[in-house]
Amino acid sequence: MPEGHTIHRLAADHRARFQGTPVKATSPQGKFSDGAALIDGRTMKTAEAHGKHLFLGFGEADWVHIHLGLFGKYALGEHPAPPPTDTVRLRLRNDTYYSDLRGPTTCALITDDEKRAIHERLGPDPLRDGDDPDKAYRRISRSRTTVAALLMDQKVVSGVGNVYRAEVLFRHGIDPYTPGKDLTEARWQAIWADLVELMREGVRLNRIDTVRPEHTPEAMGRPPRVDDHGGEVYVYRRAKQPCHLCGGEIRTAGLAARNLFWCPTCQRPDAGR
Repeated sequence: MPEGHTIHRLAADHRARFQGTPVKATSPQGKFSDGAALIDGRTMKTAEAHGKHLFLGFGEADWVHIHLGLFGKYALGEHPAPPPTDTVRLRLRNDTYYSDLRGPTTCALITDDEKRAIHERLGPDPLRDGDDPDKAYRRISRSRTTVAALLMDQKVVSGVGNVYRAEVLFRHGIDPYTPGKDLTEARWQAIWADLVELMREGVRLNRIDTVRPEHTPEAMGRPPRVDDHGGEVYVYRRAKQPCHLCGGEIRTAGLAARNLFWCPTCQRPDAGR
């Protein structure tokens, strides 16, 4: 599932290509035909993201709400657009650009009130200006759930996925099994600030890089990572490989329905305090 930086980049891409222009909207697949008909010919006013939710605004309280889920994908390009296939849930196009949405979990036309309700049930997003990390900490500090599970709970923190979860905990030396209530406020504020920086870089580069300058392949004289997710990381999908810092073996286990990766030497159980 795409992490939050991908959705924020999609919002920015849609603003750059479609904001302020009337769009032609169609649903070649047919599953969004009624919604497409209602926005067809209208001007896109804006595009927003909150966590893993994308909102395309068309004024008059109408928003297209999109959640890519596990299988959703976007293709954006310039004209001439290829003939749409019957897998395209929503195609938007103007005189210069097109975007094709395939396989989303959600693609629905919603009102301002419905959009507000979605925002209210989501946790703060490190990529949204003004979102309050204290709101997340109030929930974390009262919870016996592991900090690794809490970071993946979109009602607690929005936009953090499996990669950012594993990497930010490693960067701060925190055992992923630390109960939320044992994480100090100072540690949480440091984690939040790190997520803000890392995820902004993710938007800028369109990939996830989490290693510090002194731990890049060039700095350490090691081979670059070869992985279809791209980017340099410390622990994510590096099970049984040596840790870049201590040389110990990276471990993996299931947690919160996803594979967790961590270094038991660098991430001590008492590090959250």
